Amino acid sequence: MTARPAPPRTLFDRIWDSHAVVERDDGYTLLYIDRHLMHDGSGGCFAKLHERGLPLRRPDRSFGTPDHFVASGPEALAPLRRKALETMTANAARHGFTMFDLGDARQGIAHVVGPEQGVTQPGLTLVCGDSHTSTHGALGALAFGVGQSEVAHVMATQCLWQRRPKTMRVTFDGLAPAGVSAKDLALAMIAAIGAGGGAGHVIEYAGEAVRALSVEGRLTLCNMSIEAGARAGMVAPDETAFAYLAGRPYAPQGADWDRALAHWRALPSDPDAVFDREARLDASTLAPMVTWGVSPEEASPVDGRVPDPAAAPDAASREGLARTLDYMGLTPGAAIEGIEVDRVFIGSCTNSRIEDLREAARVLRGRKTARPAWVVPGSGLVKAQAEAEGLDAVFRQAGVEWREPGCSMCVGMNGDVGRPGERIASTTNRNFQGRQGQRVRTHLVSPAMAAAAAVEGRFADVRRML
Repeated sequence: MTARPAPPRTLFDRIWDSHAVVERDDGYTLLYIDRHLMHDGSGGCFAKLHERGLPLRRPDRSFGTPDHFVASGPEALAPLRRKALETMTANAARHGFTMFDLGDARQGIAHVVGPEQGVTQPGLTLVCGDSHTSTHGALGALAFGVGQSEVAHVMATQCLWQRRPKTMRVTFDGLAPAGVSAKDLALAMIAAIGAGGGAGHVIEYAGEAVRALSVEGRLTLCNMSIEAGARAGMVAPDETAFAYLAGRPYAPQGADWDRALAHWRALPSDPDAVFDREARLDASTLAPMVTWGVSPEEASPVDGRVPDPAAAPDAASREGLARTLDYMGLTPGAAIEGIEVDRVFIGSCTNSRIEDLREAARVLRGRKTARPAWVVPGSGLVKAQAEAEGLDAVFRQAGVEWREPGCSMCVGMNGDVGRPGERIASTTNRNFQGRQGQRVRTHLVSPAMAAAAAVEGRFADVRRML
């Protein structure tokens, strides 16, 4: 009897199915977790272990680095923040997991450090107590954020109960024009499908524009899957990903590398794989993007205009839009290009890698800033590489403050916040009210667009400055 051919499968299907330990009738699956990343907010999760007298199940598969509470400047840490850092160091000593601590050149933002060290690899499951764990999907991993109780469950068992999500493919046709970055692709996608457009789905990014991205660009794109409501984002592993991983400290070596490559090359979705939902964008038509509202979906090309509530389709939409513009201090119909900014922030798990800093420096080289600006590298290794390339000198000569690695102004948990009422051009991933400080108005942009805003003191089309 002829064997029935296997049905086509997605990248997600292959990873999920190979990590399923138990499947229940109610739709939940017990997943084995290959890698667990921890940051300085994990103290409460360890406390749950200690209360029950449990060890960390797999310290060899657990990695930690302080990032959320770390000050990026010389300011003294508040006592509670310092306690969080001390607790993390003590837990690393007690449980024996790998720790990239303060003073270690490898310390930095977890979602920068994981790929940088080769901890993130194709085909793995990876979790962290942070929503933007989706970042790691850029290397073909299934990576997602979990809450504190789930973190404790992974610590104790190296497994996690999850309901199987749906799948979505977002295809970017054509190539992005000069001046249009991965950040712009992400913002354009969210504006097109909505902040809830990916809800309940794992998004796989595909198409010519995605294949043309570096791994660092793919990390940015997958990072912002969360702002589309998705559970995770993924890019099929390819030669670009393999070249990035080769030689990284925690990547396979020697014969193990050859075996890993053979496995990784079999992971991409089958050509005829079916996704639960599809979306397409023409990357060749895109322009640099700027958010004007308090959700990532409220974004426009830099040559666009602030929307008019009067044009909204219903009363609720008009009222909501009017409230947004009132908070943002914007006039309906105003040109995006020309909105003045008070401060610029370049950093975060979205845009703090070496390529991001190179793009910002490209705009700033030989120019002076008109507004205060910070650049916060994503790790100590990114900082060292930037300094070796002379990027720090470019920033300083332009009038930019060059600071220490960490989440900094992205999360506002470390003292790095804007002043009340300030308008900030930011390379971060969230722009909701108060994200960067009380009454702060945040506009999400790419590193190059942020640098352009710092020079001009307003939003400007960076394409004219390249």
